[in-house]
Amino acid sequence: MGDIAAIILAAGKGTRMKSDLVKVMHVLGGRPMVDWPVEAARDAGAARIVLVTGHQADTVREHFAEAGDITFALQEEQLGTGHAVACAREALHGFSGRILILCGDVPLIRPETLQKMMECHASRQAVVTVLTAHRDNPYGYGRVVKGYGGRILGIVEEKDATEVEREITEINSGIYCVEASFLFDAVASLRSDNAQGEYYLTDIIRIATDRGLPCFSFPVDEPEEVMGVNDRVQLAAAATIIRKKVNEELMLAGVTIIDPATAYIEKGVAVGRDTVIYPNVHVSGATVIGSGCLLEPSVVIRGCRIGNGVTIKAGSIMTDARIDEEVTIGPMAHLRPETELRAHVKIGNFVETKKIVMGEGSKASHLTYLGDATIGRDVNIGCGTITCNYDGVRKHRTVIEDNVFVGSDVQLVAPVTVGRNSLVAAGTTVTTDVPHDSLAIARVPQVNKEGWRLKKK
Repeated sequence: MGDIAAIILAAGKGTRMKSDLVKVMHVLGGRPMVDWPVEAARDAGAARIVLVTGHQADTVREHFAEAGDITFALQEEQLGTGHAVACAREALHGFSGRILILCGDVPLIRPETLQKMMECHASRQAVVTVLTAHRDNPYGYGRVVKGYGGRILGIVEEKDATEVEREITEINSGIYCVEASFLFDAVASLRSDNAQGEYYLTDIIRIATDRGLPCFSFPVDEPEEVMGVNDRVQLAAAATIIRKKVNEELMLAGVTIIDPATAYIEKGVAVGRDTVIYPNVHVSGATVIGSGCLLEPSVVIRGCRIGNGVTIKAGSIMTDARIDEEVTIGPMAHLRPETELRAHVKIGNFVETKKIVMGEGSKASHLTYLGDATIGRDVNIGCGTITCNYDGVRKHRTVIEDNVFVGSDVQLVAPVTVGRNSLVAAGTTVTTDVPHDSLAIARVPQVNKEGWRLKKK
């Protein structure tokens, strides 16, 4: 199909969002809305992408700071879609291929649809191809007016349409494929003599028709692809569509989702076959979940790598953790960043971890905090154990070697090392290193004062 570039219009404020944040940066499916058309353009083959920004341009630029294929054009005044495209002219100076024009607030467009549109554009030798949809209620959309042979004669905006034109059900999506050799010359010829006083990009159809150049439409199979997002109701509706598609793809690949309507799994999350996901589970970021896992209700997972056969019990929260196979977590456990659990580890209810490595077969069954620690194999951590890792200035590390038994209500004051095969007695505060094969016990002697309660009464 030759060289392809894309212009993505993202300059509008989005007043109907009722927000201090520019519309295209509102989160949809775990990422800013504008990410979706950018990704679609890339996947459709666009090697150069120009993002036209306006309101909060710095916020949008900062988000794409690491994207090497994106350049930016600034639309200082929002004078219409035609003016927005004209602002991209300098960024595409010398480009002679086909240009996709997308909208930053039309996030559901699929790259496959864009590719088919461009193939149709090429086969018809069109100068302009407009992506369209048929709607039973086309109110608010520009109507596509056609003539002989299905050629487009023009696109009429709702406010400028006649009564007859308003009966047309084929509507403009705002997405185009245009020959670069025609586009920028055409937008330079646009006028603002319309109800809005703006430079309409749709008027390039009239210019092409006046020159005898062919313009065609390409109707989408699924009208929801060209759904615009203008307020938070539409944002939620778009999120529901994305979530449904993600969940369907997972289920068709062998994942069991008990109630797809309440499984919140972001696009890009990988889940192995025969994993079972219960209601109200949230999985986001670059998470990878192995096969044969069980995610019980209300589990929250962000950016984790999880091996095969892992059970995550109800109400557990995990962020940036690495979990090997056959691990059991929860219920109500909290795994904070840089937690690494080796195979067959057990983290029980109300256990919190942070920056730890826990060796194979070790367990902390309940009511424990483990932070900044290296824990060996086959270690038992008793109920109520705490690694005291912060001295008020710096964090320090605790090391517990293999086959150690730590009793209940133990405080390990870092930096400290407990040698292999040792036992730390319940109620001990460990402040110095414990040699291997040893018993560590530190308790204040118990004093019984007989009759004391009777005297107080």
